[in-house]
Amino acid sequence: MQPLIDNARTFGQRPEEFAKLAEGQSPQVLFITCSDSRVVPALITGARPGELFELRTAGNIVPPYASEHPTGEAATIEYAVEVLGVRDIVVCGHSHCGAVGALVRGDDLTAVPAVRDWLAAATPRPAGAAEDPEVAEGVQSHVLTQLLRLRSYPCVERQLAEGRLGLHAWYYEVHTGAVRTHRPQTDTFESL
Repeated sequence: MQPLIDNARTFGQRPEEFAKLAEGQSPQVLFITCSDSRVVPALITGARPGELFELRTAGNIVPPYASEHPTGEAATIEYAVEVLGVRDIVVCGHSHCGAVGALVRGDDLTAVPAVRDWLAAATPRPAGAAEDPEVAEGVQSHVLTQLLRLRSYPCVERQLAEGRLGLHAWYYEVHTGAVRTHRPQTDTFESL
């Protein structure tokens, strides 16, 4: 913890670098990814403060849209699309994902009931080989399911119909740093 505290102490000693951020934000991309500490959106994309609007959930899950019981995730997506006017949404899964791995393997999650219930309620079990430590196939299948889920959100559906929003599926390899994107024409994940 001490290195983090030391950096936080010196971080605010460069106010000229941050003064412009007080004027507001205008990110062009909503980046939805896992809460995993090995996945750092700004590091992966090279984004500076104010350039990415982030939504991080266990397993980069986009829950089903429900207007009668809105979730924090739905509110974040709606805010990004309707208020901030993002032009693109990236759903980025990653190799070695604990959440997707647990789903693929059918792990017993009774010791972590909130995690168990979040995963069970939020997403179907993805395809993939249970013995694959990277869970590549499972994560890639899972990311595409989340993109389909996004399309059911009224604000996303409307912006897509008007041609003002793009959706992208990415797969990040924790062990190499490589990023792959889904190519709908071939239904494969290929290098960016």
